[in-house]
Amino acid sequence: MTDASRGALEGVVILDLSRILAGPTCTQLLGDLGATVWKVENPATGGDDTRAWGPPFVEDAEGARTDLSAYYLCANRNKSSIALDLGTEEGRATAAKLAARADIVIENWKPGSLAKYGLDHGTLCARHPGLVYCSISGYGQTGPNRDKPGYDLMAQGYGGIMSLTGEPGGQPMKVGVGIADVMCGMYAAIGILAALRHRDRTGEGQHIDLSLVDSQMAWTINEGTNYLLSGKVPERRGNQHPNIVPYGVFEAQDGHVIVAVGNDGQFARFCDAFGLEALTGDPRFATNPARITHREALLALISPALAEVPAAGIVERLEARKVPVGPIHDMAQVFASDQAAARGMLVEMESRHGPLRLIGNPLKLSRTPVRYAKAPPSCGEDSETILAALAADSD
Repeated sequence: MTDASRGALEGVVILDLSRILAGPTCTQLLGDLGATVWKVENPATGGDDTRAWGPPFVEDAEGARTDLSAYYLCANRNKSSIALDLGTEEGRATAAKLAARADIVIENWKPGSLAKYGLDHGTLCARHPGLVYCSISGYGQTGPNRDKPGYDLMAQGYGGIMSLTGEPGGQPMKVGVGIADVMCGMYAAIGILAALRHRDRTGEGQHIDLSLVDSQMAWTINEGTNYLLSGKVPERRGNQHPNIVPYGVFEAQDGHVIVAVGNDGQFARFCDAFGLEALTGDPRFATNPARITHREALLALISPALAEVPAAGIVERLEARKVPVGPIHDMAQVFASDQAAARGMLVEMESRHGPLRLIGNPLKLSRTPVRYAKAPPSCGEDSETILAALAADSD
């Protein structure tokens, strides 16, 4: 049996002092898993910055723009919004009371700046020894760049991923979405769950210090270790793979297609599909290390053969021979696909402004599946409810 109404993290309470994408990605994930998330937003500034990052925006019944941008919607499901101005004594006092009832506090303020409000990890963890406190910043709580502002684009530049992304000889290119923020949020969720496990065993909370740049450095993965092992700075290769050939995007007769030949057996079957059997006997291409050495010569031989065949034909031929191959979908094709429907990756939630279509959570838990309990709220939408519960707890 499953209990979708509860969730694996039922009973865990999060005070979310973060905004934009890294922190909200983390807390949405934990909220999907059943945690209660109190999102603190400053009413004087209109709340989370991303509320204004549009168009597009959700419109109300009269067609007027609301404070729900598509960007905001992507990371703020399963949260309750309370409007608090931490610059006021009342706002700080309320936030401190919420922290006293929370298992987790997460924030992405400039390092050290919450100390003046008494909401820093040192102050709160001293008062509440079991508290798990997660700080996210651009460069971390220590180091020479500690006080520099941190944004996804800067992290992608400083951490190296932009140097690897783009066409050979072209301009360094960022990833098409805020992936440094998103991956930092994922690391934050893992760190928080580990800290909760430790807290449940020992009663001891702790401080988690995460930076966008550290996270981005960590997921340079094979290209990072390619450099560390060889001492050679990797170059941009567009859609080609640094360690496997042929593996990338190729022109078809009517568009583009992905071909991902992962081993020598697949290479032989790939050649068979396009009448290129002679290549398998050529010592330049017989093994993957040889193909890497002679990359340009190989691509010059196989690219014209692929360009003569429609994309659907390439997919059909290679799938029949069990060679990894696939299309390149745009967003309309992604969410219209049978696969997206089968996996629940497009979900509909009811909001105060009507139904919203959102991206589903990829986690599939057999006993405690993710839940879609609350649509992303407007700024301060849940203030009265949270304050009433706080008052009731104090009685």
